[in-house]
Amino acid sequence: MKIKEILKSSEPHISFEIFPPKTDAGFDSVMKATEAIADLHPSYISVTYGAGGGTSKNTVKIASRIKHELGVTSLAHLTCVSSTKETVHKVIDELKEQGIENILALRGDIPQDSDFPLPDHYRYASELIEDIKGQGDFCIGAACYPEGHVETEHKNDDIINLKHKVDCGVDFLTTQMFFDNSILYNFLYRIREKGITVPVIPGIMPVTSGSQIKRIGFLSGTALPERFRAVVDRFGDDKEAMQQAGIAYATDQIIDLFANGINHVHVYSMNKPEVAAAIMNNLSKIVKV
Repeated sequence: MKIKEILKSSEPHISFEIFPPKTDAGFDSVMKATEAIADLHPSYISVTYGAGGGTSKNTVKIASRIKHELGVTSLAHLTCVSSTKETVHKVIDELKEQGIENILALRGDIPQDSDFPLPDHYRYASELIEDIKGQGDFCIGAACYPEGHVETEHKNDDIINLKHKVDCGVDFLTTQMFFDNSILYNFLYRIREKGITVPVIPGIMPVTSGSQIKRIGFLSGTALPERFRAVVDRFGDDKEAMQQAGIAYATDQIIDLFANGINHVHVYSMNKPEVAAAIMNNLSKIVKV
């Protein structure tokens, strides 16, 4: 099923995310986690993509199993920054052969140890989106950044770039994680004013360990509100307490989003079925499965 059809529902929905194993030896454990998450009946499961071919070879395989064996709609990430256009076209053909209808088109992080872009590589996600559009009848998602992309100095320029990306053929957007819902609401107001009307799926990250915070700040520059910092300061050194508190904080965000008219939330639960299950249990009377 195409995600753009799922997003037409007025009922609250939850989707989850997993990432392929770094080596083939970890494939079975990732599939076990995926099966447990699929048992929760999410609206879809997204599968991330390893830049440079590291874990990318398993993205198509896992997305296919999610759809055909587990009976859940799958979304395959496709990151282009470290791959030639020829390589990307082959992956798109593989997705088509496997009947995968949904692709999340991403540029990815620019490599620090090489020139960018290299010959026959993509410079922008918009170029990738145009190629996907030309290769088949896919439902195409893209990323957006409520706090602005880290490489863009002015937020207005970021929205102009986003509008161009959407106009290239995007059916829906998924946000980078955020920890203050007012950031999302302000972002939605600004992009709607600029004519970006496709559905926007909020991305929520349940922070389950104190060590995640440094990595989140380094990679994304995401603002951490005082209320959230207090949770981490109090429970960050206690693994079990931080997991419970992080899930509770994420649940509170999701409930607020649903209460304010958002009908679909994507949870960055990664390969943690226990986190996904706790979120769904907290929302058992809100999200109907």
